[in-house]
Amino acid sequence: MQTAIVLYPGFTALDVIGPYEVLGRLPGAETVFVAERPGLVRNDLGGLSVDVVTGLDDVPRPDVVIVGGGPGQAQQMSDGPLHAWLRAVDRTADWTVSVCTGSLILAAAGLLDGRRATCHWGALDRLAGFGATPTGERVVMDGHYVTAAGVSAGIDMALTLAGHIAGDDVAQAVQLLVEYAPEPPYRSGSPATAPKQIVERLFTLLPNE
Repeated sequence: MQTAIVLYPGFTALDVIGPYEVLGRLPGAETVFVAERPGLVRNDLGGLSVDVVTGLDDVPRPDVVIVGGGPGQAQQMSDGPLHAWLRAVDRTADWTVSVCTGSLILAAAGLLDGRRATCHWGALDRLAGFGATPTGERVVMDGHYVTAAGVSAGIDMALTLAGHIAGDDVAQAVQLLVEYAPEPPYRSGSPATAPKQIVERLFTLLPNE
């Protein structure tokens, strides 16, 4: 099983590294990072670069395609080589997957028309403008499309997908191996549970986001 994870400048690391850690551990897995322009691809915080050696044309028939999100997503919305590649590989892929605002890229490429989908809560309403049906669920499966909400939801998505690909026992073994048993110290993981003042002041508290 070949999984192709798309990277572009300004990607959010956990969007793609979480699924990489889970799906890359499945029996028979081959995981490759691909980019329109191979080379060092820097993440949104600027402190991490991934040396991508594989171009889009080098991966014509992946079994799983993953597109993460991040501030750089805004520069990936115009039709071009990435969108054309996504449409081409989607025809034969078993699963076409996104994390966070990566679903906006899939939607802009025309792949989520009429499909239920999710993304980061801050951009969820934008999906409708590309023909998708937004839902606030953490992981959404519609046909062979799987979309995950913001950042950390990519791990939940990957475990869900692992169960479909390799069975529940293997997926649970991976979960145990990576000791994924979250016990966050706060209940601020969504606008519904976070204190009102945190929701209102998010971009004041985190001005670089």
